[in-house]
Amino acid sequence: MPVFTLSNKLSFPPAHMAIKEGLLAVGGDLSPERLILAYRNGIFPWYSPGEPILWWSPDPRLVLYPDELRITTSLRKVIKRKRFQITFDKAFEDVIQACAEAKRSYGEGTWITDEMKAAYCALHGQGHAHSVEAWQGERLVGGLYGISIARAFFGESMFSRVSNASKVAFVTLVENLKHLQFKLIDCQVRTDHLVRFGAREIPRKSFLEQLEKAVGNSRPDVDVSSDSGPIDPQRLPPTHD
Repeated sequence: MPVFTLSNKLSFPPAHMAIKEGLLAVGGDLSPERLILAYRNGIFPWYSPGEPILWWSPDPRLVLYPDELRITTSLRKVIKRKRFQITFDKAFEDVIQACAEAKRSYGEGTWITDEMKAAYCALHGQGHAHSVEAWQGERLVGGLYGISIARAFFGESMFSRVSNASKVAFVTLVENLKHLQFKLIDCQVRTDHLVRFGAREIPRKSFLEQLEKAVGNSRPDVDVSSDSGPIDPQRLPPTHD
């Protein structure tokens, strides 16, 4: 199948038409309207500095269902010690900047370009993009950010400056999404880190079908920071090692 070139028209080809590697289209822009349309249709941008905007819909897709969250014994102990204060949407720009600066095991540099940071900060201003922060005192030591549409959350990136900080932030997010009856968390592509939390790969066709149900046009968006107090250890799923 060909890779499509986007015009100024606010549209995408169907996600199932992506090539084997997952690349669907090139070009377009990162306007909030285009980004929301992309996520609603199982598509996301991912490109390096100096490249045109690349749009992807990989097959298979890594998904975490909130009910399937797994927590190791050691992480459960960290949570019970309350080493971190977790907040929502208190430092979005700081979180995305820290994610951009984080060292990656798969190579140098970052895909979070200045253009991407500006685009997701605009989404945050509109209430679509959210951050979760882990603090020790006044120091930001970990966190993550992503997009929320109706009952689906699309994870983008995380960082950690202190061991376990981003993990506790992630568990807090998932428990909040479970409480708010979110259907799925899109993790995009496989990483061993997320698989250990219970994420699993599903065919793109299944993902798109489930996504359509989760973000149906009649569903209002949900504030993921609602009822976001400390984790209640009694609410956590069974230990997994």
